[in-house]
Amino acid sequence: MFIEQGIRLENKFWKYILGSSLIILASFLGQIPLVIAVISKTILKGATYPATNDEIMHFFEPNLTLFLILISFVFAFVGIYLVVKYLHLQTMLSVTTSRKKVDWGRILFSFGLWAVFSIVSTLVFYYFNPDLYVFQFKPIPFAILFVIAVALVPIQTSTEEYVFRSYLMQGFGNLAQNKWFPLLMTSIIFGGMHLFNPEVSKIGNIIFVYYIGTGLFLGIITLMDEGIELALGFHAANNLIGALLITSDWSAFQTHSIFKDISEPQAGFDVILPVVVVYPLILFIFSSKYQWTYWKEKLTGKISSNN
Repeated sequence: MFIEQGIRLENKFWKYILGSSLIILASFLGQIPLVIAVISKTILKGATYPATNDEIMHFFEPNLTLFLILISFVFAFVGIYLVVKYLHLQTMLSVTTSRKKVDWGRILFSFGLWAVFSIVSTLVFYYFNPDLYVFQFKPIPFAILFVIAVALVPIQTSTEEYVFRSYLMQGFGNLAQNKWFPLLMTSIIFGGMHLFNPEVSKIGNIIFVYYIGTGLFLGIITLMDEGIELALGFHAANNLIGALLITSDWSAFQTHSIFKDISEPQAGFDVILPVVVVYPLILFIFSSKYQWTYWKEKLTGKISSNN
């Protein structure tokens, strides 16, 4: 079973604290190119040094900003690999799936399902609310965005999945020896990670219903499917299609997307809808396709040691 693959006597919880610190350090190292670029622009062009996250997001041309932000996840992913291999003496397969090999069919099915839903729902909303969007497609900037996004967004989303639905899921499993605690903790921490996103200041704390709910959804499909393949596909589709299709002045990523949302952000039904309607529907599709059973045991049961 997936979460049990990290349950070993030598995997004390302090190792996960140390490992998490090392992964964060690797991420910080990956931010050095961004810092160098900011300092260079302030010195060479006399630009005012950005004091807030919002100012940093608008400091460079959007494609360059996106590249500089996403490159830190490459460093973090390398950090995950080194921590798993040398600190925990595990293979990457053991923190990816309980299957004998990674099921790419699952990744692609999850990616395709959520990509189609995201594209269709956005186009439908645009059709009925055209005044809330600006069509801003520019071939060359979009082509550059496409290359950057396709190359780096999956690394960003995979890094987050390996941290939350894999590494920390197994870590909290070692600590609690049950499944409900890792599911709950990783969902809350995942939601908290978005605390400084610009959407929070614009929409309010109710947005955490969406963030934590998304973390809970990804955790459920990981535990029920005994691997992170479905979560990898879903998360990649969510961020990649989002980056390519639509942006706004108040979103986390500023991109040369096809559409720009010019509406005034507010907490509404669209924040709650995914958590209470859409995610349960996706769960039903996954559970039907992959014949999930024993929900209570897989989501709340005790963990048996592999020792």
